[in-house]
Amino acid sequence: MIVFRYLSRELLLTLSAVSAVLLVIIMSGRFIKYLAQAAQGALDPGVLFMIMGFRIPGFLQLILPLGLFLAILLAYGRLYLDSEMTVLSATGMSQQRLLAYTLGPATLIALLVAWLSLGLAPQGVAQVARILNEQDALTEFDTLVPGRFQSMKDGTRVTYVQELSSDRAELGGIFISDKRLSKDSGKERGITVLVAEKGRQEIQADGSRYLILENGFRYDGNPGKADYRAIQYDTYGMLLQRPEVSTDIGEREAIPTRELWGSDDQRHVAELQWRLSIPLLVFVVTLMAVPLARVNPRQGRFLKLLPAILLYMAYLSLLIAMRGALDKGKLPISVGLWWVHGIFLMIGLLLIYWEPLRLKWASRRAVREMAHA
Repeated sequence: MIVFRYLSRELLLTLSAVSAVLLVIIMSGRFIKYLAQAAQGALDPGVLFMIMGFRIPGFLQLILPLGLFLAILLAYGRLYLDSEMTVLSATGMSQQRLLAYTLGPATLIALLVAWLSLGLAPQGVAQVARILNEQDALTEFDTLVPGRFQSMKDGTRVTYVQELSSDRAELGGIFISDKRLSKDSGKERGITVLVAEKGRQEIQADGSRYLILENGFRYDGNPGKADYRAIQYDTYGMLLQRPEVSTDIGEREAIPTRELWGSDDQRHVAELQWRLSIPLLVFVVTLMAVPLARVNPRQGRFLKLLPAILLYMAYLSLLIAMRGALDKGKLPISVGLWWVHGIFLMIGLLLIYWEPLRLKWASRRAVREMAHA
């Protein structure tokens, strides 16, 4: 039990560090994406941290298997490098026994991943979809930030307000630059600039919203040409467009797992098998990582790291590709994703038993050579 606790502590500490780094990297990329949408006025900045919080279970369900795989390679690689594994081997620690000890923390991680994959991740996706749907119902007026130029309508409109009341009912110091595009070619035909002292939002009976500008000017023309037309107005109404929020979240990812069971829909079956494959992935990568972590102290602990990562990426990439094929009906439901796990399970077993078999064959060959001599 002392050896088991020692190995488990080493694995879990390394797993926590690796997973934290991977989580920060992935979340940073996604946060920058959402932050860009908020800067363009497509998202309310106040919901960014809520979205990232709900996305964490979906990130962790894929990070933890990779984190465990790397933790085994790094932790056990250090033990081999420091000759601790040599000492353990001298006391009777075989590869099979080491694998059995490793399956203890791996089972804990698999249960956590199953909870995330089958429960928390779909709930988080559903909450993110709800928030984004609420953002879709907003208008440009609702996402304005005073004192900031905001790009809207795919960059064709730039809006600036100097002042904005707390209830967003009144605006002051308004500047709007809108490019006029040709409907046929999409090329720019000119630019319209609106400036106004103040403005307000007005909701029509059909639900459409207008920004009513007061005491301002409208300028129409083409940049670089002296043919601008200036119009002074007392009141000017402009339809407020709803910002388009882009997202990579699919509807199936938000479906509760209990609704996927027993469904005959091809897409639902693909989603269910994917969710079940992620916890199974933990056990298969553990089987592959234990023999791959075995290194010669003269070679260094990072010798097998790159080939091991390539093997893991091949495993995950093949799973994703077969998920897409199953989703499109190109792969029978009866075959599903299980054959992918079977292939890499055989690779893991081959890695586990290859060294003992090689030594056994070498000893037999040596005995035969001595007998002939």
